Amino acid sequence: MSSLAEGREAYAERRWPDAVGQYTDADRDAELPAGDLEQLATSVILTGRGSEGVDILARAHLKHLADGDYPAAVRCAVWTGINLILLSEPARSAGWLARAHRIVDDLPEPCRFEGMLFLPAGLGALYQGDGAAAAEAFARAADLGRERGDADTVALGMLGLGQAKVMLGQLDDGLALLDEAMVAVTVGEITPVPSGIIYCAVVETCHLAFDVHRAHEWTRALDRWCDAQQNLVAFSGQCQRHRAELYRLHGAWTEAIDAAKMAQDLAFRGDRMATYGGFYEQGEIHRLRGDFDAAEAAYLHAQQTGFPPQPGLALLRLAQGKPDQAQSMLRQAMDGAGGDYRRRVLPSQVEIELAAGDAPAARAAMEELASLCATFDMPMLHALAEQSEAAVLFHEGDPQAALVLVRRAWSRWLGLDAPFEAARCRALLASLCAALGDEESARLEREAARAVFSELGAAPALSELEQPDLEQPGLEQQTPVAPDARTAPLPASGNDAGHAAGAGPLTARETEVLQLVSAGLGNRDIAAELFISEKTVARHLSNIFTKLGLSSRTAATAYAYRHGLV
Repeated sequence: MSSLAEGREAYAERRWPDAVGQYTDADRDAELPAGDLEQLATSVILTGRGSEGVDILARAHLKHLADGDYPAAVRCAVWTGINLILLSEPARSAGWLARAHRIVDDLPEPCRFEGMLFLPAGLGALYQGDGAAAAEAFARAADLGRERGDADTVALGMLGLGQAKVMLGQLDDGLALLDEAMVAVTVGEITPVPSGIIYCAVVETCHLAFDVHRAHEWTRALDRWCDAQQNLVAFSGQCQRHRAELYRLHGAWTEAIDAAKMAQDLAFRGDRMATYGGFYEQGEIHRLRGDFDAAEAAYLHAQQTGFPPQPGLALLRLAQGKPDQAQSMLRQAMDGAGGDYRRRVLPSQVEIELAAGDAPAARAAMEELASLCATFDMPMLHALAEQSEAAVLFHEGDPQAALVLVRRAWSRWLGLDAPFEAARCRALLASLCAALGDEESARLEREAARAVFSELGAAPALSELEQPDLEQPGLEQQTPVAPDARTAPLPASGNDAGHAAGAGPLTARETEVLQLVSAGLGNRDIAAELFISEKTVARHLSNIFTKLGLSSRTAATAYAYRHGLV
């Protein structure tokens, strides 16, 4: 078989290094046809050599022009421009996009790839926080893609339109568009680079929308997509960054550090979009563990990408006992920030403003956060809003009202399998119970929080827990309520309770673990699938066995089949 044939075969099988090697050998013997040059460029880009891939795309563009295939030349020109945007070369990008526009304008008939010309404009509007302009550009791209039969542009247009609608607060419509774009990826309708772009953008948008369930589902899919391709660098680092974020949420901090470091390694190898997230997530774990010097170094590496490492760096200053610096730093970052950024930072702003003594500013941030719940009806956002409101009410001298909210937040965090945040709620409950004169309940809540913080290695949270409760303003006017009214768990409605339909006494997470056990997965594979630690898997299994009165994985599997859970 010739090198050219072997290159084509390797490309079809997504063996990217082999495709690069064989195509390069064939190109030495005779210049590759334009289509093969495009495939060589794609293979080079996917192995992390973006600049070299752009140069090969430029060759493919010129070859298409020489062959008289002007639509294909437009496609190469637009992808060259988009790749140069990702490489932080805006001037060169603008030149290539202008060339693409000129060719389209000069064509005597409609160009199949004309819709692609609206993608960069949509991206620019998204980056500037102009959701309406982004939605208009991406909708036009998708419409032209459908009209002209260009599947890549249709999918990318739907992706961008979905992101714009989420930015504009049209959550259900936006997420539905993201799911539809993902269908095109999963059935293999579109080419590799757009597929990777869509995977990573969908997962990122799910996090921005506080949709943990979708983030889990699509991160697992992205993980499998990356693993199915030989030596894939592009998009793999971003996948590891998203894995690190989910591991952190679920208390698997060692695994989160490993994923963050892998994201950094892949960023250095060519997936530059993973640089910020890889270092930021590493900084978060170091901060939570109390390794402040390492956290500072990681945040500063993240900052070198041009994006502020917030709220992590401000929370680090707070943990270092510098609330005024934390307040100043976060206010500066929030000044003029877009909606996506504000949503992510508001819970930390409440915490920092309270610590700095500005109760009105904390209340304003809390109310802004609470107002988002009407648009983003997600358990995680509700938990953050309730936890923040409870902290503000406690500071204002109303521990009874705060207690109701913090118990509701605690229930939601349990449903999300987020042990650190759940333990923070119990630490706050301990302070509330103490303020209301119920020392026994305060002791029990404090011990429960201490156990989780100790297991996680959350040294700063442990240290804060051991400090005596600060006197809250106005508490002397409060009338203690009956202990059972304060400490009985509040029922949560719908999915917030964490139980799955048909699972009986099991929570949603326990049901997932049971289903994976029934599929024959061991604890390590279950942990990797759910982005939790093996220790957490073992704890879930223990709970499953206890609740169902079972003693083995075989019996648990039989139960799952008997009750229609698999």
